[in-house]
Amino acid sequence: MNTSTIHKPKEQQLYQIAFGLAVFTIMYNLVEGLVSTYFGYEDESLTLFGFGADSFIEVVSGLGIAHMVSRIQLRPESNRDDFERTALRITGFAFYSLVIGLVFTSLHDLWTGHKPETTFLGIIISIVSILSMGILIYWKTKVGKQLNSQAILADAECTRVCIYMSVILLASSGVYELTRFPYVDAIGTFGLAYFSFKEGRECFEKAKSDKMCSCDHC
Repeated sequence: MNTSTIHKPKEQQLYQIAFGLAVFTIMYNLVEGLVSTYFGYEDESLTLFGFGADSFIEVVSGLGIAHMVSRIQLRPESNRDDFERTALRITGFAFYSLVIGLVFTSLHDLWTGHKPETTFLGIIISIVSILSMGILIYWKTKVGKQLNSQAILADAECTRVCIYMSVILLASSGVYELTRFPYVDAIGTFGLAYFSFKEGRECFEKAKSDKMCSCDHC
């Protein structure tokens, strides 16, 4: 009996799970983006607003990941196609645009001494994000190992950047709620800009090659 025939249904099920995780990531980032930008604007928290803007960009990235899962399910040995490269370039441009917006707005807030009305919701949203992204990394890694898919494992590793940005939001929001230090929101935004720049650079590097991930920790 052909063992590849035995394992085929299990493999297809794992690819379905991987695709479901990609779709969940898209939907989660869409909701997170809407909630974060709304309350970031209402509470005048630039870090929370920037975090939400990043989530919207991750939606575009997620579409490319979902397409990638479908591609490798049908053609495991195939390389990155035009759809994925286009999604990566759009995502890269969006990240660089976000960096420019965050840096200039942060400098303005530092100059004017602007501070948020509250950052309480930033704490809540960041904690939810850290937990959600941690669960996603666990499942993506588990599925990637079972499929022996470097592409899915690389996606899991690059998801860690979302946790880093959530930690920045949590730290800046928490410090402000405890101390009311006026510049911490702007400082937190510089942290988001740093990781957004790295993500943008990585997107362009991946668009020009067939590397699965160019994260420093991959």
